Amino acid sequence: MRYLWKSFVCALALACVLSMTGFYGACEDIRQEVFRLHIMANSDSEEDQRLKLLVRDALLDYTADLFCTCRSKQESMQAAKAHIEELQSYAEKIVRQSGYAYPVQVSVVNMPFTTRVYEDITLPAGRYDALRVVIGSGQGHNWWCVLYPALCLPSVQKEALSEAVSTGEEAIMTEQEPYAVKFLLVEWWEGLCSLFS
Repeated sequence: MRYLWKSFVCALALACVLSMTGFYGACEDIRQEVFRLHIMANSDSEEDQRLKLLVRDALLDYTADLFCTCRSKQESMQAAKAHIEELQSYAEKIVRQSGYAYPVQVSVVNMPFTTRVYEDITLPAGRYDALRVVIGSGQGHNWWCVLYPALCLPSVQKEALSEAVSTGEEAIMTEQEPYAVKFLLVEWWEGLCSLFS
């Protein structure tokens, strides 16, 4: 009986590992196909958080045409890099018009994210390419969304997601319930990996 129990536990552990291997691979595919927008506020004060949202709204409006026409993550990243100085100047203009003297730094980076839920979409933890906007010291809470596929714009969200990722990846991103534990395991694994890198 004891050996039967050990065999059962080993088989269950092996099934979990094999299940996570496929899931982790699909999460990696998602990370490779997504270009994010990440905006850091100067601080957590009410005024700085309000300023962050003003910059967000202005940048999303300003770049709507720029990113909506992109047909791949690479196109989106190239568009962001080609317009980086323009985006920084525009963000700085919004900050100045709002009565602040904070510097603004805009860059395209590859950075770690925890598992994040954006409306009906979940993105697994891991490293993503992102257009990063840091206002002032960048010590406040952040705001993020996805520039490619165009999930920052709710009107094109569902169509953009379906065109950019596979059916399996879309299921992982939109059906949160069955994957909740797996998302936690991926986040734990990514955190562990970042400790050793």
